[in-house]
Amino acid sequence: MLAGCYSLQPVSSSTLQVGTKVAFDVNDAGRVGLGGTIGPEVGRIDGLLVGRENGDYFVAVSGVQLLRGGQQVWSGERVGIKSEYVGTVYERRFHKGRTIALSAAVVGGIVAVVVTRDLFGLGTTGRPEPLPDSTPALRIRRP
Repeated sequence: MLAGCYSLQPVSSSTLQVGTKVAFDVNDAGRVGLGGTIGPEVGRIDGLLVGRENGDYFVAVSGVQLLRGGQQVWSGERVGIKSEYVGTVYERRFHKGRTIALSAAVVGGIVAVVVTRDLFGLGTTGRPEPLPDSTPALRIRRP
């Protein structure tokens, strides 16, 4: 659910600050160079930028997207990534519009469940209510 609240925005590598959540598209040279550390089929590396030195990045890796659609979850292992291994650099930013839409959908779903299930006496039971008898009954006796 929290993934909907963030988006990856392409940025210039020179604007990145230490402590920023980042993602790097890995190019072919990077797949070869990082093959022993991360694996040969890495498409994107996600994590926290923990340092920069001579144009290279040091990242506490939180996840790896594989070329063929798989994902690997990492627990913050520090990996050095040379700048020539990187295609596009992304910054993970809070996405206000998605957050509002997701919050509205969740609240709407909760309200719908409460109303349709008659929770807290706020909905219908699904049974028709008996009509009130507004006319007096007339009884006729038969012999």
